[in-house]
Amino acid sequence: MSSLIVTYVCRFVRRFSRDGRGVSAVEFALIAPLMIVMFFGTTEIAQLLSANRKLTQTANTIADLVSQDDAVTNAELNDVFIAAGAIMQPFPAAPLAMRVSSVQMDANNRISVDWSRGVHMSARTQGSSPTMPTGLLQPGTSVIFAEVNYAYDSPVSVVLRQPISMSKTFYLRPRRSVNVTGP
Repeated sequence: MSSLIVTYVCRFVRRFSRDGRGVSAVEFALIAPLMIVMFFGTTEIAQLLSANRKLTQTANTIADLVSQDDAVTNAELNDVFIAAGAIMQPFPAAPLAMRVSSVQMDANNRISVDWSRGVHMSARTQGSSPTMPTGLLQPGTSVIFAEVNYAYDSPVSVVLRQPISMSKTFYLRPRRSVNVTGP
């Protein structure tokens, strides 16, 4: 009786090992979770790169709009910041922090802030000395210095579970005068 059971089990194992009807389903079940994570990861990284590109464009726009004027008012700066927030669409503008400053170098090579204004970021103190790239300023010149920070939070959060902080800076020389007077 026991040899009959062993024979039956051996036949069953041989027949089962040759049967390939469920192989595709098993392979799909093993690979599907990995493929889904890769899909969402690729989507999240693409969104992150898009937000990073928009952040660069936002910093550029702030500096560009301010540098085109010879004097700016608080109302004009408010409009610039509103326009900058609209550039971030379709990403939410709430985590966007912005600051624009006029930085000058005097005849003694001393770099100082002439004026500054920020939204969700404190303005630089007038007369403070920010760190600037070497060779950017020459005595008697100024530059518009735009800074933006953004906390990117993925809407899907499969791979990127924590917000990622990004920051961009942009420098432009005033176009219509030696310096842009501010509020």
